[in-house]
Amino acid sequence: MVRQSERRETTIAAILAAARKLFATEGFEAVSIDDIAAKADVAKGAVYHHFNSKEEIFTRVLEGVQAEIAAQPPSPALRKIADPLDRMAAAILSYLNAATEPGIKRILLIDGPAVIGWRKWREIDDRYFGAGARHAVAVVMGEATPDARLDAVTHAVMGMVMEAALVCATAPDARKTAKEMTAAMRKLLEGLRRPS
Repeated sequence: MVRQSERRETTIAAILAAARKLFATEGFEAVSIDDIAAKADVAKGAVYHHFNSKEEIFTRVLEGVQAEIAAQPPSPALRKIADPLDRMAAAILSYLNAATEPGIKRILLIDGPAVIGWRKWREIDDRYFGAGARHAVAVVMGEATPDARLDAVTHAVMGMVMEAALVCATAPDARKTAKEMTAAMRKLLEGLRRPS
């Protein structure tokens, strides 16, 4: 016998999967709750039973996209890189390539900031990538670096990566642009290295 909680989770998963496909191909503005319900093969009332608005559904979809990108394990090649700045640059390039994949970039980089607002968009990004970015900065700058300085540099680095992602999202060749942006950031990041 299927429990109520299992039915609930199945319905929510269907709604989110349908919404993700629609948002990725059509964009947030072009998609209606009716479209999501039809694609998920549920009643419109079922969508509203689980979500208060299309914006709430979009936010959940965007969080899911960020979680997927964050959960990707580092490649064996990335783990072999000895220099922490080169490792950081390789991780940035990996993020830029993932974030600008078709179906992801529209949700994450094009519609995301406009639909949920810049502040919430950055909060979600920080939730998934903030700790890793801070750790990478600490490795480069040294664990003895004061927390306030680590925090400031981490925010600056994350802002730089987000700006690069936004540039890549609208570039004719996102992968080429990602490589160029990563190379430029790698040069800038050299200034973080603690003196030997």
